[in-house]
Amino acid sequence: MEPYTIVIPPPNITGSLHMGHALNNILQDILIRLKRMQGYNALWLPGTDHGGIATQNVLEKELLSQGLTREKLGREKFLKRMWEWRSEVGDTILEQLKRLGCSCDWERTRFTMDSVCERAVLEAFVYLYRKGLIYRGEYIVNWCPRCQTALSDIEVEHEEVRGKLWYIKYPLKSSKRGVSFVMVATTRPETMLGDTAVAVNPKDKRYKGLIGREVILPIMDRPIPIVADGFVDSTFGSGAVKVTPAHDPDDFKIAQRYNLPSVKVINEQGRMTEASGKYQGKDRFECRKELVEELREKKYLEKIEDYNYSIGHCYRCQTILEPLVSEQWYLKTGEMAKKAIAASRKKRVRLIPEGWSKPYLNWLEELHDWCISRQIWWGHRIPVWYCQKGCSPVAAVEKPERCPQCGNSKLIQDPDVLDTWFSSALWPFSTFGWPKKEGKVHGKSKNEKVIDDLDYYYPTSVLVTGYEILYLWVARMVMMGLTLMGDIPFSDVYIHGIVRDAKGRKMSKSIGNVIDPLGTMEKYGTDALRFAMACGGVMGRDVQLSEDNFRAGRNFANKIWNASRLVLMNLEGFKLSAGTPTQNTSIKERLTLPDRWILDQYNRAIEEVTIAFEEYDISRAARLLYEFIWSKFCDWYLELAKMRLYGQEPSEREAAQVVLIYVLEGTLKLLHPIMPFITEEIWHLLNSIFPAGREESIMVSSWPLPGSEERDEDAVEKMGLVIDVISQVRNVRSVMRIPHDEMIEVFVKPSNRKQKTLLDEHIHYIESLAKAKEVIADKGIKKPEDCATAVVGDVEIYVPLKGMIDIQREVDRLSKEIEKIEIELERVNKKLKNKEFLKKAPTPIVEKVKRQKEEYKITRDKLLRNLKLIKE
Repeated sequence: MEPYTIVIPPPNITGSLHMGHALNNILQDILIRLKRMQGYNALWLPGTDHGGIATQNVLEKELLSQGLTREKLGREKFLKRMWEWRSEVGDTILEQLKRLGCSCDWERTRFTMDSVCERAVLEAFVYLYRKGLIYRGEYIVNWCPRCQTALSDIEVEHEEVRGKLWYIKYPLKSSKRGVSFVMVATTRPETMLGDTAVAVNPKDKRYKGLIGREVILPIMDRPIPIVADGFVDSTFGSGAVKVTPAHDPDDFKIAQRYNLPSVKVINEQGRMTEASGKYQGKDRFECRKELVEELREKKYLEKIEDYNYSIGHCYRCQTILEPLVSEQWYLKTGEMAKKAIAASRKKRVRLIPEGWSKPYLNWLEELHDWCISRQIWWGHRIPVWYCQKGCSPVAAVEKPERCPQCGNSKLIQDPDVLDTWFSSALWPFSTFGWPKKEGKVHGKSKNEKVIDDLDYYYPTSVLVTGYEILYLWVARMVMMGLTLMGDIPFSDVYIHGIVRDAKGRKMSKSIGNVIDPLGTMEKYGTDALRFAMACGGVMGRDVQLSEDNFRAGRNFANKIWNASRLVLMNLEGFKLSAGTPTQNTSIKERLTLPDRWILDQYNRAIEEVTIAFEEYDISRAARLLYEFIWSKFCDWYLELAKMRLYGQEPSEREAAQVVLIYVLEGTLKLLHPIMPFITEEIWHLLNSIFPAGREESIMVSSWPLPGSEERDEDAVEKMGLVIDVISQVRNVRSVMRIPHDEMIEVFVKPSNRKQKTLLDEHIHYIESLAKAKEVIADKGIKKPEDCATAVVGDVEIYVPLKGMIDIQREVDRLSKEIEKIEIELERVNKKLKNKEFLKKAPTPIVEKVKRQKEEYKITRDKLLRNLKLIKE
C-alpha cells in the first residue's frame, strides 16, 4: 500500500486546546480521513513538544508561589519536578484532540524529550558539530532578562512603541573652527555609558572634517573616536550615532570593522554593571530616567522628540529584550539554506498557497547563523563535555568515561540546553526512530521485504501549519531533513491563517473575545465546530468566527440527521441491491426526471468535492457539500421523492428508495472527513438495516467515485426549468405574504411545445411544492387581472392575487420602503464622497460604511424586483 503520512505540529505540553489548535488539527484530520478512504496506508503521527522556555516558566511560577526558585532546588531536583509535572498534565491537550475527533495513530505518540526523540537530537548535534556546522562563539544575542536566556532572531516579537529620541551633546576633545561638540541622537540613552565610538556616514559633508578625531563621552568622561561607516543613515536624528558594541547588533558589526572595544554596561538581569559607574545595580529603565535628568542638569541634553520605533519583546513572556554580547552555540545555516532554496525552486517542496513562497525564499536567502543554545534547564542538554585540564571540548551522544586527549576522568557537561526548535526541526524523522532503524512490514511490498518505518513513511506527504511558524519551524525542518536525511521532510506545506473574531481581531483574553473550542463542542456539537472551521479555512487566509458560524454548523447537522431518518424510516420492504441505480436494468427503466437529475448532481458533487480536497481547498469542499446536501438533496430531491415514498405504487416507491439510499450513503462518505461523528452514527444505522457486506466503520469505507455514465445534461436542463418555476411561485408567495396553507392558482405560459410537454408531465411536482390547487400550462394563456408576474427565461408565470391581498396597499408599502432605502443610500454616498471623512475616519469605520452602502443597494434592488412582480 502506498503511504500517506502527516506528522502533527506538536503542541506544547503546557497547552490547552484553543481555536488555533482546533483549526490546525481539523484540517489535518480531514486530509488523513480522505486519504484513508482513498485506500492509502494513512498515518497521522501525534505527539507533543516540551516547550522549553514556556514550560519552565509555568513551573517556576508554581515554585515562586511556594517561596522557592529553581536555583534553591538545584538542577537535578528541579528537573525531577518538571518530569513529575509533565506526567500529570503533559498529555491534556492530546486528550482534548481526541474529543475533537482527531484520528491519529495514538499508539505512536511521541514527545520531543522521550528516549527516541532525545537520541535523535543528541545524534544530530554530534554529527553537525563534527561536520564543523556547530560552533561556539561570542556574538551579540537577543537576551530575555525575565527568562534568563538567549533567543534567536525569529523568536523576537517586534512591537511598534511610542518612545523618545534624545539629542545629546558629545564634546569634542579639542574644538575646531568654532565646533565644540557632536550632536548624537538615541532612543536608549542608558546604553551610552558603554559607548566606544561615534559613527557618521563618510558621505555626510557636515562631519567630513571631524572623522578620526575624538569626543568626550558625557558622564563617563572618557575619549572615544569618531569613525566613518557607510551603514550610518545620515537622515536619522543628527546624522551622528553612538556606537555601543555590547548592546546593539549593528554597533557590534561596526566595532568588528574598526576593532573597537566592547563595554558591557547592562547585565543578564537587566541591571547596570560596574562599568556604568555610579549607576551600578540600577534597573536599566530606572537608570535611563536618572541619567536623562543628569544630562539635563549638566547641559548635555539638547532636546527630546517624540519618536515611534520598533522594539523587540520575548515571544514567551513579552519582556523587552536586551541585546547583549554573550558566548553561545551556533549552527551554520548558509549551505543548509541553499539546499532548502533549491528544493523550493525545483518544486520539491510546495508551499500552498503559492504566495508564501516569495517571503519564504527571501528569509532563507538572508538567513544568519542560528543561535541554538538556551540558558534554561528544561530541554535537551548540549552533549559537550569539558576537561578540567583545559583540553578541547568533546561532543558525544553519551558522556565519555575519560578525556580523549589527556585521559582525565573529571569531565563537566555544558550547562546550556538546545533551543526547543532544534528538536522540533528533526520531528519528521526523529519520530520514526532516526538514526536507528527497525524493520517492519507495511502492506504488501513487491518482494515481501521487511521495510523500515523511516524508509516507508519518510518523506512525509504534507505538513499543515499556520503561517506564523513558517520560518521558526518549517524552513528549519526542510534544512535539517536535507542535511541529515538527504531528502525533503514533506512535499507539500499547507499553510492556513489564524483564527480571529467576527470583527477580524486576534483573540485575546484582555479583549474578552476568546472562543473556547471545548465549550463550543459542548454547546453546538463537535461536528458543528469542525464544519464551521472547514468553511472558514480558506487557504492562507485568517478565519473569522462568531456564534453564528457554529449555529449554522449545528443546523446543518440537524438537517442531515432529519433527512437521513426520513430515508431510513421509509425502507419497509426494501432490499438493497449491488451497483448504482443506472446499472440495475429494472431500476433504470423506472427512474424519473428527479432521479436522473439527483444522480447527475451527485456525480458532479463527487468530482468537484474530490478535486477541492486534493487541491487543499477545504473551504470550497465544505461549501460544495453544504449546497448539495441542503439544497439539492434535502430541499429538492427529498421533497419530490416523498410523493413516491408515500404513494401506493410499489415499483415507483422502490426506485425512489434505491436512489435515496445510494445517494445518501455516498454523500455521507463525502462528508465524513469534515463531520465524522454524525456520519459514523448514520452509517451504523445503515449497517443495522443492511448488515451484509458493509464496512463496520465509515472511516474505512471506500471513497465514492463518479458513475461511469455520461453527464445527464437533458435531466439537468429539464429539471432546471421545473425547479425555476416552483422557485418563482414560492417567491411570489413570500413577497406577497400569502399564508402558507392557502392554495393558489398558477398559470404558466411556455414559449414552445417542448416546454409545455415538460411542464404537463411534471405538473404534479409544481402543484405539490408550490402549494397550488391548480397549475395550467398553455401557450395561449393571457395575463389575468390583479396578478403577480414572474419570468423564467422565455416562460411567463402568472399568480392571480385577487381576493388574497390588497394590491394597491402592497404597492404603496413597497414604494415607501424603497423611498426609505434611497434616503439611506444618499446619506452613505454623501459620507463616502467626503474627503475629510475618508482621511480622518479609522479604516474599520470607512469599511463599515462601504458595507452599508452595498447592503442598502441589495435591499433596494430586491424591493424593486418585488414591486415589479405586481405592477407589470
